[in-house]
Amino acid sequence: MRPTGRGGMGAMTISRTLYLFCSAAPPVFDVASVVEDAQQDGWDVCLGLTPTAARWLGESLGGLAALTGHPVRSEYKRPGEPDVWPKTDVILFAPATFNSINAWALGLTDKFVVGVVAEGIGKGIPTVAMPCVNAAYVQHPAFEGSVRTLRDAGVTLLYGEGGFVPNQPGQGRADGYPWRLALDAAGVAARVGDPQA
Repeated sequence: MRPTGRGGMGAMTISRTLYLFCSAAPPVFDVASVVEDAQQDGWDVCLGLTPTAARWLGESLGGLAALTGHPVRSEYKRPGEPDVWPKTDVILFAPATFNSINAWALGLTDKFVVGVVAEGIGKGIPTVAMPCVNAAYVQHPAFEGSVRTLRDAGVTLLYGEGGFVPNQPGQGRADGYPWRLALDAAGVAARVGDPQA
């Protein structure tokens, strides 16, 4: 058990760390509520964002850092700098955009969050991802191949029936994004990945 008095957690004792990574898609605007829900589930949350998502949430970053008790990260640390986050038990990458899914599958790690999840495959860190893409993007031939590549690498990808179902372009609703499904899947992945569970 790791005791903490960080952010919105008060004196609550937490035993698990969740890296919550978000790309720039409309559901990212709900991330404060998602962090609170994850904390209610017993997670110590560390929030990572793509650079565009960080720009979208720019005015909220200080509040999100206070809520999580950790710096919000969107950039790689410099060599030799200490890591400011605890080790994770599971990574949840949601919303994951078309760009992030394809870059991850190809191993293109110029973005901090994509680099961490790419390395996480090799480290055996349980990882769950849920895309946020429209029906036009998924017609691109690269997308299904990327989904298959990540699933074959052991990533739990919540896409299609029982996961995120793409909407028509321009018809997406941030309030329709199945965040609870993603958090529950992260909990299952952490238990499966824990040899003491």
